Amino acid sequence: MTFLGKQIRMERIINRNTGNTVIVPMDHGISVGPIDGLKDMKTAVQNVVSGGANAIVVHKGLINAGHRKQGSDIGLIVHLSASTILTPYPNSKTLVSSVEEVIKMGADAVSIHLNLGDDNEKDMLKDFGKVSYDARTWGLPLLAMIYPRGKKIKDEYDVKFVKHAARVGNEMGADLVKVSYTGSPETFYEVTSGCSIPVVIAGGAKMDSEEDILEMVKGSIDAGGSGVSIGRNVFQHKNPELMVKAISSIVHEKRSVEDALNILTQG
Repeated sequence: MTFLGKQIRMERIINRNTGNTVIVPMDHGISVGPIDGLKDMKTAVQNVVSGGANAIVVHKGLINAGHRKQGSDIGLIVHLSASTILTPYPNSKTLVSSVEEVIKMGADAVSIHLNLGDDNEKDMLKDFGKVSYDARTWGLPLLAMIYPRGKKIKDEYDVKFVKHAARVGNEMGADLVKVSYTGSPETFYEVTSGCSIPVVIAGGAKMDSEEDILEMVKGSIDAGGSGVSIGRNVFQHKNPELMVKAISSIVHEKRSVEDALNILTQG
């Protein structure tokens, strides 16, 4: 029954027809506070719902703030790990909730954050193992956000580190893994080809060029990626609804970057 439950919940966060997903993470409040685009959560969620996003990521305390009481629904992924920029160790994530707690709150899936190479890597891996076990026990999909960040990492976008990050998520039992884009379809194919679960890309810091964002999305899809998990470049866009529509046209319809840009300009 847990396998069937997971299948049903996966279809709440991934488009069942395309097998791809557009996720908008909105879990930034713990790490950096109420930044632009996330001060009014009901509006933020409504914007991405209207654009056709498949799921959002929030912490447990904001489930009610973005809860849908009318209009279209959206998949709910609850983030279980956190740290703040105020600590000397912002890359050391700790568990702040559990699978059992958030499934009672209506979560469709859970997510965790792991920074490979950090001094606290062993503890984050231990947490990953526990969450993976609990998620499988309860039939809840698990999204692992994994980045190579530590003293031995000279370039966290280097494909040799990113493909390692993706494979860690795969080996540890995640159902989806979120990693950074490596800069080209050729290098990103090395990431997707070495990972047997869906790979989605992070959006990273706020970018100035809409075309650059869409080129990144298109490159990842062409390389076998399964979608995106993009935050700031969506909810801080001047029109988040249109940005989600533009990204979705590439992720789900395999449209060109030019077509996606037309969505942004023509509405």
